[in-house]
Amino acid sequence: MGRVIRSQRKGAGSIFKARVHRRKGAAKLRAIDYSERNGYIRGMVKEIIHDPGRGAPLAKVQFRDPYRFKVRTELFIATEGMHTGQFVFCGKNAQLAVGNVLPLSQMPEGTIISNIEEKPGDRGSLARTSGNYATVIGHNPDEGTTRVKLPSGNKKVLKSDCRGTVGIVAGGGRIDKPLLKAGRAFYKHRAKRNSWPRTRGVAMNPVDHVHGGGNHQHIVKASTVARSSVPGQKVGLIAARRTGLLRGTKKLKD
Repeated sequence: MGRVIRSQRKGAGSIFKARVHRRKGAAKLRAIDYSERNGYIRGMVKEIIHDPGRGAPLAKVQFRDPYRFKVRTELFIATEGMHTGQFVFCGKNAQLAVGNVLPLSQMPEGTIISNIEEKPGDRGSLARTSGNYATVIGHNPDEGTTRVKLPSGNKKVLKSDCRGTVGIVAGGGRIDKPLLKAGRAFYKHRAKRNSWPRTRGVAMNPVDHVHGGGNHQHIVKASTVARSSVPGQKVGLIAARRTGLLRGTKKLKD
């Protein structure tokens, strides 16, 4: 019986919990309501702020509550070109302008968008990291669906009611600058979670990891592992359809 390996220990939380103490809150679109479904609502960007552990800046956007005498502050993911004092329009009849939130059905083909809903009303879950964007490829009005090209290059069919923000996420080019030294990697990961430094499995002893042991650092067994493997064995390329380098151009079905 070997030791409980790192990937098993991560599930329990404990020392592997996310460091959320100084974070500003969940960045989401407005909860969908009558004004967004049938017209639009105007908000103002009050502040653009840094969120620890997140590469993209956040925007504090203030909306007037449609039902009560109140101001509602939402945390949006800032798009490139957004500034304080800017008006942001959310809804079906909003203009196609950077920073505005519209349903996919209102966006022409080729529109660059970010922070897209995967299911209508989930308030944004795709293309949210700094410098990322997705592209609207085409619409199918009969089925009420829209094809979107995601940052990974995959194409996904979403319901046309799903909303997205026009423009690319701010903070792009972050990974162009190398970290250069361990100290920078240390402080980068300190804000996120306990995931650095990461000891390789082949550098461990057999008791600590499936890949451990041997007179040279090598995996010994195949690096691919079945989806049905027990947790202590589930390391490496899990349920891999293929391995190795991608050679030639990638053929994508339109």
